[in-house]
Amino acid sequence: MEMASSARTVEEIFKDFSARRAAVVRALTYDVDAFYGLCDPDKENLCLYGHPSETWEVALPAEEVPPELPEPALGINFARDGMNRKDWLSLVAVHSDSWLLSVAFYLGARLNRNERKRLFSLINDLPTVFEVVTERKPVKEKPSVDSGSKSRGSIKRSSDGQMKSNPKLMEDSYEDEEDHTETLCGSCGGNYNADEFWIGCDVCERWYHGKCVKITPAKADSIKQYKCPSCMKRSRS
Repeated sequence: MEMASSARTVEEIFKDFSARRAAVVRALTYDVDAFYGLCDPDKENLCLYGHPSETWEVALPAEEVPPELPEPALGINFARDGMNRKDWLSLVAVHSDSWLLSVAFYLGARLNRNERKRLFSLINDLPTVFEVVTERKPVKEKPSVDSGSKSRGSIKRSSDGQMKSNPKLMEDSYEDEEDHTETLCGSCGGNYNADEFWIGCDVCERWYHGKCVKITPAKADSIKQYKCPSCMKRSRS
């Protein structure tokens, strides 16, 4: 396990949280087959770690007591073969969410009340690992005065090279958006950013960071119909 981050400000702790979360999301979605294979029930208590380098690891718990950081749930591998795969992954996701929060507030032990509130607000703007794994999309809250970083009418390129507008980003900031959902990457769960290249699956209609599915703008121009990794896997099975 990587050593604890020296992060202490709200921004540094949130960066650490986001990186660890991205790693865990990748383990439970994009790299799920590899993760599943590593969780052998015949092995000892195993944990899923997400590191600040955005890499994940299935490993034994730390030997030192107390550990450098709060430990993830122990023995996630024991229940692997006794549950439906989807239910097992959801269970690991729930425990991972709890661990990510515990690490963030462990690092933020010296934050004051307002700083803790701001940290949780930043964390709460991201979908939980459980929501990503179970493909649940949280309802977008009405934007605050200082959160309007997305430009209206932002566009994303679809797999056929056509520019598609994102109607959710064209809403006026003062309009109640309770019936709208945030656009999230189907791989890492990250929020839509107009400065990044995204590609839409023509089968399930979910959107992905190009970098998450290894598709560049040039490559997208040559694809007539794009299928995301999940849809490709379903079609093969």
